[in-house]
Amino acid sequence: MIHFTLRLLVRVKHHQLCRVFGYKRVSNDAPKGLSVCRKLCYAVGGAPYQITGSALGFFLQIYLLDVAQLDPFYASIILFAGRAWDAVTDPTVGFLVSRSPWTRYGRMMPWIVFSTPFAVLSYFLIWVVPPVEQGKVVWYLLFYCVFQSMQTCFHVPYSALTMFITSEQKERDSSTAYRMTVEVLGTLIGTAVQGQIVGGANAPCLNHTSSLNASSSIIQLDVDANVSRISLDDTKRAYMLASGVISIIYVVCAAVLFLGVREQKDVSREKVERPTSFFGGLMLLWRHRPYVKLVIGFLFTSLAFMLLEGNFALFITYTLGFRNDFQNILLLIMLSATLSIPIWQLFLTRFGKKTSVYIGISWAVPFMILVVCIKSNLIVTYIVSLASGISVAAAFLLPWSMLPDVVDDFKVSNPDSHGHEAIFYSFYVFFTKFASGISLGISTLCLHFAGYVTRGCTQPDSVHFTLKMLVSAAPVTFIILGLLIFKTYPINEQRRQQNCEQLRALLHDNNDPDSENTESSDLRNAV
Repeated sequence: MIHFTLRLLVRVKHHQLCRVFGYKRVSNDAPKGLSVCRKLCYAVGGAPYQITGSALGFFLQIYLLDVAQLDPFYASIILFAGRAWDAVTDPTVGFLVSRSPWTRYGRMMPWIVFSTPFAVLSYFLIWVVPPVEQGKVVWYLLFYCVFQSMQTCFHVPYSALTMFITSEQKERDSSTAYRMTVEVLGTLIGTAVQGQIVGGANAPCLNHTSSLNASSSIIQLDVDANVSRISLDDTKRAYMLASGVISIIYVVCAAVLFLGVREQKDVSREKVERPTSFFGGLMLLWRHRPYVKLVIGFLFTSLAFMLLEGNFALFITYTLGFRNDFQNILLLIMLSATLSIPIWQLFLTRFGKKTSVYIGISWAVPFMILVVCIKSNLIVTYIVSLASGISVAAAFLLPWSMLPDVVDDFKVSNPDSHGHEAIFYSFYVFFTKFASGISLGISTLCLHFAGYVTRGCTQPDSVHFTLKMLVSAAPVTFIILGLLIFKTYPINEQRRQQNCEQLRALLHDNNDPDSENTESSDLRNAV
C-alpha cells in the first residue's frame, strides 16, 4: 500500500510539473522523444553542482581567512584536502554506482535522493563558524570533505542518468544541451546569491599599526568602524543566510529532478562489459595520445582560471582596494561568461575547435596583465572583468566540446573496445579536481608565507605582490604552456570529420540500434 501510494504521488507530481511548464506528459510507450518538460526537469538537476561550486570557488578562501579567521596555513590544508578528496571520490563513487542494483525508482535516482539531505546539511555547516576556537580546522575539514563526498554521490549518477532517460541518441544530445544551459546559469546564480547577500554585510576591517621598537602590534578599528554598524557577527550571519538560500535551491532542484524524470530500465544494456579498474582505465587512456595531450593542455589552462577564481576576491579586496564592490565584479564576470557561451558555440562551429582554443583561452591574457599594471580604477576593473568573462566562457565550454572528439577517435582506433566512454570523462574530472586542490592549497600557503593579515585594512607589500602573481603571472604562464601543448594536439577539423564518417559507416554496418557504438558518437553537437 505504501509503495502504491508513493508511485501514485510521483505520477501526480510529474503531471503537475508538466502542467506548470505548459507541456503534455509523454507516455513511456509513445514512440516520440522526450518532452520539453522532462528535458527541463533533467537539466534543472545539474544546477546544484554549479551553484555550490561557484559559491565555494569564489568565496570559500576569503571566508576561511577573514570570517572564520583561520591561519592561511590551515586554510590551505582545508582547501587542498577537500579538493583532493573530491577527486578521489569520483572514480570510487562511479565504481559503486556501476554495481548498484536496479530498484523500482531506477538505478541512479536512489543515489541522488539519499545524498541530497546530507549534501545540503554539510554544505550549510561549511558556512557556520563553530563556537569552539580549537576545533575550527577539524570542523571545516570534516564538513568540506563530507559535502564533496555527498555532492559526488549526487553528480556522478546524475551525469550517467543521460543514458537511462531515453534510448534515442538525438534525445540524449538534446537533453545534454538543456543541461549545459542550466549549468551555466547555475554558476551565475551561485555567484549572485552568495555575492549579493554577503556583499551587503561586510564587517569593517582592522588597521594594524606596528611599532618600530616593539614586537607587539597595536590593533585599532578602521576609521569607518565608528560609522558602520556591521559587525563580524553580521557577516557570519550573512554567510549562513546565503548558504541557507543555496541549500533550499539545491533541494528544490533535486525534487524537480526526482519528480520530473523517470529512468527507463529497457534503456540500459543487457550485456555490459566488466568495469575497468582504476589503474586499468588509467593505462587505457595513457595509450591514447590525443586524450593525453588534450587533458594535459586543458589541465594547464584550467589551473590558470582556477588560480584566478580562487584569489580574485582577495585581489579585488586588498590589492585594488574595492572591498565593497568585489561581489559585483565577480557577478559581472559570470554574467559575461553566461552571455558569451552561445557566441563561442557559433564560433567553434564556424572556425573549428582548435582555433577557438587559441583565441578563446588567450583572450584573457592581455586583461590579466592589464589589471595588475594599471593604477587601481573601478571603471577599468569592470571593463577588464567584462572582457575576462568572455574567456572564462571559452574555458568552460571547450573541454566538454572536445572530449567527445577524443572518444570518437578512440572508437575508430579501437573498434572492438566498447563501453569506455565514462572513463574518459571521469578521469578528466579526476585530474582537474586534483589539480584544483593543489592550486588552491599552494596559493593559500603562499599568502601565509607572504605574511597575510586577517581582516586587515591593508596588507604588506609582499602580500600584494603574491596576489598579483597568483592572478596574473602564474595564470598567464599556465595558459602559454597549455596552448603550446595544444599545438601538438592531432585532432583537427579534417580528422574529426573523417572519424565521424567512419563511425557512421560502423553504425550502418551494425543492425542492432542498441549496440555499444551508438552511445556517444555525436555528443559534440550537444555542447
